[in-house]
Amino acid sequence: MARECYICKKGAISGNQISHSTKHTKRVWKPNLKTVKANINGTPKRITVCTRCLRSGKVERAI
Repeated sequence: MARECYICKKGAISGNQISHSTKHTKRVWKPNLKTVKANINGTPKRITVCTRCLRSGKVERAI
């Protein structure tokens, strides 16, 4: 399973880490993902969602 948001498809992005001496090395920024139980098409399902989607109300949590 890829580490990406079920709702907005936000995933890891890569770039360069730049040190004080401007030496460049590759690094990865990962999204803040949480595993929640949500209602998907009326049935509860466990999905991985970013915190931005949780906070904005794009996910209907199941009890």
